[in-house]
Amino acid sequence: MYVLIGGAGLIGLSLAHRLVELGHTVAVIDVDPTACRYAREQVGAIAFEGSAVSTEMLLEAGIRKADALAAVLRSDALNLAMVTLAKHYGVTHILSRMRHADFAQPLRFSGANHIISTVDLAVSTMVNAIEYPQIESMMHFEQGQIEVLKLSIPQNCYVVNRSVAEIAQDFRFPNGSLIIGYQPHPHDNLTIPNGSTVLEPGSTVLIVTKPGSLHQVIDFIEGCK
Repeated sequence: MYVLIGGAGLIGLSLAHRLVELGHTVAVIDVDPTACRYAREQVGAIAFEGSAVSTEMLLEAGIRKADALAAVLRSDALNLAMVTLAKHYGVTHILSRMRHADFAQPLRFSGANHIISTVDLAVSTMVNAIEYPQIESMMHFEQGQIEVLKLSIPQNCYVVNRSVAEIAQDFRFPNGSLIIGYQPHPHDNLTIPNGSTVLEPGSTVLIVTKPGSLHQVIDFIEGCK
């Protein structure tokens, strides 16, 4: 994929570095010549020195051929302008960082497919780490209406040596929840379980549930025999 990134700050350069590692062709636009030089020499990205909201610069950077664009500039207003231009030039996959919630609707209306609030993301991660220390990781979908959590299976809990089908039929397992991933051991790959998959002690599961059922899921998984 050809990915265009507006902004060569910490997030922009980190994103570019990861995408280059994954084999994508990445172009970065920034007004800072030092940041552009770093992107070329240390990250392995193409770098264009100039404004990411300049039509001339965007065309020079190849916006018409971009498969995806990420606007991670220093202000929401600049990101909004870049998203609008990306939509105008036909980019189908547009992402934008957002600092203030007031820009969520304008960004979405202008064509952003994904809006990432850096403040909300950081706060949610910290709250989850404080409130649910046993959860290895948690992801939010559909504006927080769905949660995906990663949990380890304790040695002597209810679900040890039980199949996914048995767990799903247990009245204590919250309705609307589903085990969607299974990792028998830390060095094994994550797999998609079926009804006959048996959960071993020390294994890890991915569970999708509703926010209101989080405590019930955790209590059930960690409940002792």
